[in-house]
Amino acid sequence: MKVLVTGSTGFIGQHVCRVLLARGHAVRALARNPAAAAPLSAAGAEVVKGDVCEPATLPAAVEGCEAVLHLAGVVKALGRPAFFAVNAGGTRHLADAAIAAGATRFVLVSSLAAAGPSTAARPRTADDPPAPVSAYGESKLAAEAVLRDLAFRLEATVVRPPIVYGPGDREVLPPLLAMARAGLIVKAGLAEKRYSVVHVEDLAQGIALALEHGRRLGPAGGEGVYYLDDGATYTWEEIGRAALGPLGVSGRVLALPEAVSWVAAAGATAFAQLRRKAAVFSLDKVREIRQPSWTCDASRARSELGYAPRFLLGEGMRQTLVAEGHLAGGPAPSP
Repeated sequence: MKVLVTGSTGFIGQHVCRVLLARGHAVRALARNPAAAAPLSAAGAEVVKGDVCEPATLPAAVEGCEAVLHLAGVVKALGRPAFFAVNAGGTRHLADAAIAAGATRFVLVSSLAAAGPSTAARPRTADDPPAPVSAYGESKLAAEAVLRDLAFRLEATVVRPPIVYGPGDREVLPPLLAMARAGLIVKAGLAEKRYSVVHVEDLAQGIALALEHGRRLGPAGGEGVYYLDDGATYTWEEIGRAALGPLGVSGRVLALPEAVSWVAAAGATAFAQLRRKAAVFSLDKVREIRQPSWTCDASRARSELGYAPRFLLGEGMRQTLVAEGHLAGGPAPSP
């Protein structure tokens, strides 16, 4: 099918476009800066200029497409209104354009943050009532609500990834490498916290499966909502050691009280406001960091989509370090 992909030049978007092309789909990549999408053009994608926050650019972009795969959004903003303007407002603009153009499928890549944290006892499932704890999470849930409001006019599916890592990552890997250089695994809070993760190549395959086979999102409930992870959960120490180990660094754990995170985030937020430039680490992000668990259950994706991730964390992190040039190549160890 012919698919319009937003967020095509981003970390996840580039992998998704390549997977769709490999699966025989025709890809039209929406880009605010078409020059940044030159590698996708070389790979066989059609590149068009547009922005989900500029509705006038969308009708031509979606014209002739059977499906829309929406990845564009912001993970950092100077305030709550900016999160909602892009994540929810952009989804509304795009969904309206898709309906007007006659597109029949719409896949939104949301976030585990839209559902909220899990408990230590069990991971989040798609049937659990959402309870986001940050403005970012609330804005992603609002984007999902846009599609629920249009459930009888558009066949939509939602994918909620947890922590994503892999080649091209500029959010998770840099702090892990900084810890490797310092020989430390810095941890926020004294209690154990657990996380679900997914390698970007597995996520891209899962998103393609959701496009092809995902069930329809309804006005309420978990039908048509899919989590994609690697099938395990990890402590932050285990995530840190998965990155440090292949580099020959053991890493001493440095657990900082939650209060330190709040003070540091308050400073970072004030500095971002002063510079008028958003930063990922903020008071909003600390509301997520302080939670005891961010885990999810991908069993629905496995049974309904045939999702089968290849990378557990150890092997996936090693593959990432090799691909990024931080580690010499060679066979990956068994997970």
